[in-house]
Amino acid sequence: MDSITNTQEELDMRVLVPIERHKKLIQLFKELPVGNYFIFINDHDPIPLYYEFRSIYGDVVGWEYLNKGGREWKVKVTRTEASQGREFTDISTLLDLRKANKNEWKQIVFHRYGMMEQGDTMEIIAAENPTEIHGIFVQKFEGKHTWIYKKQTDTEVVVHITKKEKTGLGDDGYAVVNEYDLRPYPPAKRHDMFYEAFAEIKPGEAFEFYNDHDPLPLYYQMEAESKDPFKWEYIIKGPEEWKVRVIKIKP
Repeated sequence: MDSITNTQEELDMRVLVPIERHKKLIQLFKELPVGNYFIFINDHDPIPLYYEFRSIYGDVVGWEYLNKGGREWKVKVTRTEASQGREFTDISTLLDLRKANKNEWKQIVFHRYGMMEQGDTMEIIAAENPTEIHGIFVQKFEGKHTWIYKKQTDTEVVVHITKKEKTGLGDDGYAVVNEYDLRPYPPAKRHDMFYEAFAEIKPGEAFEFYNDHDPLPLYYQMEAESKDPFKWEYIIKGPEEWKVRVIKIKP
């Protein structure tokens, strides 16, 4: 462990499938002495991992972006204090949403759920009932998961979500490789930028874009014309700002 901490050596996690990246980095942090750090490279923003670290080990995670964007995100992770960390027995991972911004809940939960193996269980802790997330699970993964409330009070909700079947897209994760703000450009230019962005990504990759109105007509145009299967996910839905994630689906 000492040979890869507090050195200039960088861990390129892009050579591993996403679930193996999480497992390795979580183990590295578990063994990391207080005040030490490691640097890793990823092919998309690993912010869900940051919240997973904090959920498991507490507020002892120093997280510094050394590079942002494209297929090379570089992060320096430091252990700021000692902590016991939670050992898992009946679950495979823990996401404490009380430590995350609410507008990032869906990205965190579904990014991590996509990497889970069949039979794995995720524990979610929140200060309120995550009803929107529950609705998405019912709509998209009906019959392929179980959702069990382990605790429900006015100030704390604990849910166990178990993946019963493979869900297709996302079982091996996907990489968000670019982000675009289309608002400064005229409509024709926005369309060109969108199609260029989609052409540049590979199956299993995604990009995100901002718009100043609902780009639903663009979705229908893609649905009619695109030869590559894709998935369209709203991250922010107005009224002044719209953000959409477009994923090119693996065959």
